[in-house]
Amino acid sequence: MFIAMNRFTVPLENAEAFEALWLGRESHLDQMEGFVEFHMLKGPEADGMRLYASHTVWASEEDFRAWTRSDAFRAAHSRAGDTRKLHAGAPQFEGFTAIQHLTAKQAA
Repeated sequence: MFIAMNRFTVPLENAEAFEALWLGRESHLDQMEGFVEFHMLKGPEADGMRLYASHTVWASEEDFRAWTRSDAFRAAHSRAGDTRKLHAGAPQFEGFTAIQHLTAKQAA
């Protein structure tokens, strides 16, 4: 499993517009081999900013890399310039390969 995350720091006055943009966009992720799930996460507020993270789970890093080279990726990010004016600085990418995976039933 591979988890791809982008972290965004958003001024509070832009938070509502940032959320609306994400909630209203077409991701095209469901068209991709190896896509498992997506979460848009709303994090803590500090110093007039709110942290957000896009969290995508893939079957493998190779599947994620194929997504980044796909027409679906280009279509999903065609309006990416619209978000730039809503968050501070560039998104911070973080990629993780899972070394352990537990579910609620396994942990009990």
